[in-house]
Amino acid sequence: MSCTIEKILTDAKTLLDRLREHDAAAESLVDQSAALHRRVAAMREAGTALPEQYQEEASDVKEMSKYKPHILLSQENTQIRDLQQENKELWVSLEEHQDALELIMSKYRKQMLQFMVARKAVDAEPVLKAHQTHSALENKELRELLSISSESLQVQKENSVDSASQPIK
Repeated sequence: MSCTIEKILTDAKTLLDRLREHDAAAESLVDQSAALHRRVAAMREAGTALPEQYQEEASDVKEMSKYKPHILLSQENTQIRDLQQENKELWVSLEEHQDALELIMSKYRKQMLQFMVARKAVDAEPVLKAHQTHSALENKELRELLSISSESLQVQKENSVDSASQPIK
C-alpha cells in the first residue's frame, strides 16, 4: 500500500468526523442523564417514591453523568482494540484450519489415486488373463495352420520335383 498525503488527510478527516459524532453522542447522553436526574429529583420532591430497582438505576445514571466524553471514548477505543486483537486471532486460527484442511485433502487425493490405480489393476487382471488365454489359443491355431500350409508347400514341391524327374510318356 502506498501512503500518500492525500490518503492521510482523508483518513484524518474521517477520524475527526467520527470523533465529532462520538463527542456529540456523549454530550447528548450527558444531557439525557442530567435531565433524567432532574426528573428523579422532582419526583422525590413530589413525594413519589421509586422502587429500589429504579433508585439503583438512577444512581448508575447519576454516576455515568459524572464521566467526561473523552473517558467514554477511551473506554470505547479499548473495546475496539480488544475486538481487533480477537479478530487477528480468529484470522490466524482460520488460516491454520485452512492449512490443515489442505493437508488432509492432499493426503485424501493421494490415497484415492493409489486406490484407483490398485482397483484398475484388479479390474484389468481378469481381462488380461482372458486375453492371454485367448491369445495362446489363437497362437496355437495359427501355428497349426502355418504348419499345415508349410507341409502343403513341401508336398507341392515334392510333387513338382517328382513330376519333373519322371519321364514324359
